[in-house]
Amino acid sequence: MARTSDHNRDRNWDPNWDKAFTVVQEVQPPFISQDAHAMTVVVEYGPGSRGAPPHRHPSGPAFGYVLEGEMLFELEGEPPRAIRAGEAFWEPGGDVIHYQDGNNRDDVRVRFVVTMLCVPGQPMLVLVDDDELAARQHLRASNP
Repeated sequence: MARTSDHNRDRNWDPNWDKAFTVVQEVQPPFISQDAHAMTVVVEYGPGSRGAPPHRHPSGPAFGYVLEGEMLFELEGEPPRAIRAGEAFWEPGGDVIHYQDGNNRDDVRVRFVVTMLCVPGQPMLVLVDDDELAARQHLRASNP
């Protein structure tokens, strides 16, 4: 990152602002439509909450960061994994099912922020019905 130039030294900025950044995630997302828009939400689940039902983000990826607690995260084709406070996650969107985003702990809440990208006129999130879940069971890394 560029350093503050000499003409900015008298301003009330932190002289070490460029050392305040820590990269927590860097990914190559799938194609994002030129007219896409973004929505950022904070999600909070209480202790032991199972989270949202299986769903997908049909028209764009989602990028997230766990603020506190621990989320159980499972995407189609990947084994479930715990994502802890201070860790990032993403999902490619499209046809991929997001099976789990619940609280992985029963003693504290989990809070995470998610930015979802979407093509105008299409929903940010679509629930997956039982028939489709059954038809795609073979694509799930963990078969409960």
